[in-house]
Amino acid sequence: MNNRIYPRTQAPSTNFNLIDGEKISLAEIKADTDQFVALVFYRGYHCPVCKAQLKDFNRHYEDFKSAGIDLYAISTDNLERANKTKEEWGIDQLPIAYDFPLLMAEKWGLYISKGRPDSNEPDFFSEPGLFIIRPNGELYASSIQTMPFTRPKASTLLDGLKYTIKNDYPARGEVQQVEEGITV
Repeated sequence: MNNRIYPRTQAPSTNFNLIDGEKISLAEIKADTDQFVALVFYRGYHCPVCKAQLKDFNRHYEDFKSAGIDLYAISTDNLERANKTKEEWGIDQLPIAYDFPLLMAEKWGLYISKGRPDSNEPDFFSEPGLFIIRPNGELYASSIQTMPFTRPKASTLLDGLKYTIKNDYPARGEVQQVEEGITV
């Protein structure tokens, strides 16, 4: 299935289970604030690259909040694995959501991988993605990977989003169909 969410279109209606027991929806987050929302989808507890990424975002969590950006980490991991992520990786600020359905991950355009035998990987999990949602619920930007590598650093993303907010920089990549006769 080829799913793609385009900038300047509404992000999918999505619910999250946070490991602190709270259940939230993207619509509720947006209703409670006029801030951007950054959703960091990570592969799961088995991924050392995810560990480095989440620790990086955790270190900058308050910087994102101060800049007007709500930040969440999300995986298809079950509650036990998500709790290990929080405890063993020292994620003490960044909210972590768990049990994100594979079908919903696919709806967001994330790639799904099958766990390798004799590994700590779950049977199936989503590959990483990052989605920035505007206060009006529209997708502003996304970065989707098929592998654990090449993810933006928190400070680089934060600098870009600060510029975006200050200058009301428009979302790019919004063209959904290239028609004959368009030249670049």
